[in-house]
Parts: sequence; structure tokens; C-alpha cells
Amino acid sequence: MDSPCVACCKLNNDKICTGCYRHIEEIVDWNKRTDAEQQQILERCAARRQHVDAEQSPATAITSQEWQQAKQALALKKQSRLS
Repeated sequence: MDSPCVACCKLNNDKICTGCYRHIEEIVDWNKRTDAEQQQILERCAARRQHVDAEQSPATAITSQEWQQAKQALALKKQSRLS
């Protein structure tokens, strides 16, 4: 499934991209998700869109540090599920 990325990667205070409406953790491992998981993410994005647009909180470009933190958080979540 194609990524919903619209090349406008800016995160609001909740770490939701104001371009595609994915959470940073959903962005970081999009290519590792199954089609079913990607479909669930797209459904969550559709549900978030109206709220995120109405909120109009400040958004900033995703930093390398945020990207790395999100990858580490996902790795810890996966590790704890396996334990």
C-alpha cells in the first residue's frame, strides 16, 4: 500500500503530522506494517483529520531527534510485547 505522505512533514504538539495525519510512530515504521495495519492507520488518520485541522496548534518540521526517539519507542514496545 502506498504511503499517505504528502511531503509536508510537520508535527503538532501531539506528534501528529499535519500533512498526512499519522502519528510519528505510524510514520517511522509504515513500510514494516502489514496491509491490514496500514489500513487501520489510514482509518485513524481520517478520524484525526477534522480534529487536527480544527485544533490549529503550532506545527514544526520533524527533527532527526524526534525520528530516532520514535524508532526507539517502537523498538521498546515490540520488545516488551515479546517478553
